[in-house]
Amino acid sequence: MAATDASASPRGRLSTTGAVAIVVGIVVGAGIFKTPAMIAGITQDAGWLFAVWVAGALVSLAGALCYAELCAAHPHAGGDYHVLTRAYGRHLAFLYAWSKAMVIHTGSIALLAFVFGDYMTRALDLGPHSAAIWAIAVVVALTLTNILGLHLAARLQTALVVLLVAGLAVVVFAGLAAPPADAAPAPFFATTPAPGLLGLAMVFVLLTFGGWNEAAYLSSELRGGPRAIVRALVVSLAIITALYLLVNLALLRGLGLEGLAASKAAGADVLGRHFGPWAERLLGLLVAVAALTSINSTMIVGARTNYALGRDWALLRRLGRRQAGAGTPVNGYLVQTAISLALVVFGAFQADGFEAMVEFTAPVFWSFLFLVGLSVFLLRRRNPEIARPFRVPLYPLTPIVFCLACAWLAWSSIAYAASREAVHVSLLVMLAGLVALAGLVAHGRARRLPAAAEAPR
Repeated sequence: MAATDASASPRGRLSTTGAVAIVVGIVVGAGIFKTPAMIAGITQDAGWLFAVWVAGALVSLAGALCYAELCAAHPHAGGDYHVLTRAYGRHLAFLYAWSKAMVIHTGSIALLAFVFGDYMTRALDLGPHSAAIWAIAVVVALTLTNILGLHLAARLQTALVVLLVAGLAVVVFAGLAAPPADAAPAPFFATTPAPGLLGLAMVFVLLTFGGWNEAAYLSSELRGGPRAIVRALVVSLAIITALYLLVNLALLRGLGLEGLAASKAAGADVLGRHFGPWAERLLGLLVAVAALTSINSTMIVGARTNYALGRDWALLRRLGRRQAGAGTPVNGYLVQTAISLALVVFGAFQADGFEAMVEFTAPVFWSFLFLVGLSVFLLRRRNPEIARPFRVPLYPLTPIVFCLACAWLAWSSIAYAASREAVHVSLLVMLAGLVALAGLVAHGRARRLPAAAEAPR
C-alpha cells in the first residue's frame, strides 16, 4: 500500500458519470420498494400520489441548486461540513460532522449491510448470525475496494447502479406490460387529502429522495471545473425523478390504487403477476443490489467527512491524511469501518434500540440541512467578493423554499421522535459531541499556551 501524505489534496479524479453514479446509488435504495404503497395508502388518489412525488423532486432540486452554488464557490472534500465551517465557525460544524461520523453515515452503512445480509441469507444461510456475518463481510469488502482508490470505487458504483436501474426497468416493464389491474382508471384529484396527510406523505417522499446532498463531498474531486457539481446534481436528480415516477406508474397500473395501497411488497406482486412466483427472488436480488450501491456511496462520502475533520483539528490530524497514490482518505475509511462494524455487532443483539438510534437522528440531520440552506444568504452577504461560478436561479425564492422544507421536516421528525419517546437518542449523540468538542478545544488551548510563553516579548 502506498504511503500516506498529510498534505495530499484532492484532485480531479472523478468524472461526472462517476459522480452521478454515486449520487444515484445513495438516493435510490430500498425505500423505492416500500414508499409507493405507503404514499398510495395516505393519499388514496392517483393524482395526489404523483403530485407529492413531483413536489418532492422540486424541493430536492431547490436544495441541489443551493448546494451547487455553495460547492462551486467553496469546493472542498469536507462538503457541507466545510460550508457550515465558513458560515458558522468550526465548533458548530464539528457537531454536524460528529453526528454524521457517529450515527448518520455509519448507522446507515450498518443498517444497509443488514438489509444486504438478510437477502443474502435467503440464498446462502451461514448460521444463527448469518445476516450479521454477511453484513460484516460486505462492509469489509467495500472498505478495501474504496481504499484502493476513488476511481475503482466509482467504477464499481457505476456497475452497481447500472444493475439497479436495469432491475427497476424490469419492474416498470412488468407493470406497464401487464393488463391493468382495474378496469376503470384510478381517480385523479377526485378527493383532496387533509393537509396533515399530505404533509406526512411528503415526509416519506423526501426521505426517499434523501442523500443527494452528499454530492457536496465530491465537489473538489470532480473533473470539469467548479460548475461540474451543477451538472452532476441536476443529472442525478433528473434520473432519480424519472425512475421514481416510472416505478409509481408501473405499480399503479399493475396493482391498481387499492391493490398498491394494500401491498406489503408491491414490486414483488407486480413481477409475480407478469413473470410468476420466482419474481420474489428477483426482487430480493434487486434490494440487495440497492443496498450495495447505497453502502458504497455512503462510504465514499462518509470517509471524506472524517478527512475534513482531520484537516481542521490537530488532535484528529491522522484522519486528514490521504493515500498519496490513490488519493483516498485511508484513515477516514478505517475509522468509519470500525464504527460501522461496532454498530453491526451491536445491532445483531439489540436490533430495536439500534434502529431507534439511527432513525431518531433525523431531527439533527434536517436541522443542520436547514442551516446549510441559510448559508446561501449568509455567505453571499459576508463574502460578496468571492467568485461564484454558479448562482442559485430565482434567488431568493429557491433557497427560501428549501429552508422552509428543511425546517418543516426537522419539526416533524422531532414531533415524531417525541411521540415515540426516543428523542433522547439524538440528544445523547449531540451531548457526547459537545463533550468531544470541549476536549478538542481544551487540547488546542493547551498547545497554544507553551508557544505563547516561548514567544519573545
